[in-house]
Amino acid sequence: MKLEHMTWYEVDARINQGAAVLLPVGSTEQHGPMGRIGTDTICAEAVALAAAEQYNGIVAPALAYTPAPFNSGFPGTVSISADTFHAIANEVIHGLLEQGFTGVFVVNGHGANLEPLNRIKDALPDGRVLIRSWWEPDAVNTLRQRLYGEWEGMHATPSEIAITQSLLGSLPANQAAEPPQKLSAEYMRAHSGDRHGPPAEHRAAFPDGRVGSHSALANPKDGERLLSAAASAIASEFRAFEQNQ
Repeated sequence: MKLEHMTWYEVDARINQGAAVLLPVGSTEQHGPMGRIGTDTICAEAVALAAAEQYNGIVAPALAYTPAPFNSGFPGTVSISADTFHAIANEVIHGLLEQGFTGVFVVNGHGANLEPLNRIKDALPDGRVLIRSWWEPDAVNTLRQRLYGEWEGMHATPSEIAITQSLLGSLPANQAAEPPQKLSAEYMRAHSGDRHGPPAEHRAAFPDGRVGSHSALANPKDGERLLSAAASAIASEFRAFEQNQ
């Protein structure tokens, strides 16, 4: 259930029962020739809502403006600094806890969010905040690798594109019809967590916006499977998180 669709009476009743809350966090950035600007937010919110449906959970409004400086050379990307994002997310998370929610389970959809979010988690009492990227659970990662292997890449991945296709339909492949240059394991290790270079340098290196990801391998059927796997895993983890508060 979406928090914004509830009355305060309903929220009060759930808080009195000991409810935790799910908080989706994404980004507003380019996702290659066939990926929607809101892909990270769309995926994080969809997984959170599907997980909440399985466990009667509450989903707070998504945070969609986050750090994506490396992609700001592409039209449509809106990036805020890590410090600004930290300040906003910190106030939102503290606000939810101060309202009486027993904990905040962050469903993340964007690698650059992790460092600021972990700073917030580490500053709070143990266990009040849990951060989980939707692709992290073993069942989801196994499915991603089985479907796409090395072509999953790092950005505008076929798995995230597939989830958006299952929800919103497919867009033309455009330049994504051709496979991108594959990334080395060394490159992926060095740039994990979205540690990419300055905007102009990043766009020059990856002119169509994809980073080693063959987006055109995505399809809505795969998206349904990925969304289902992620929602089931997150629902199970959220259930345990709420019960342990």
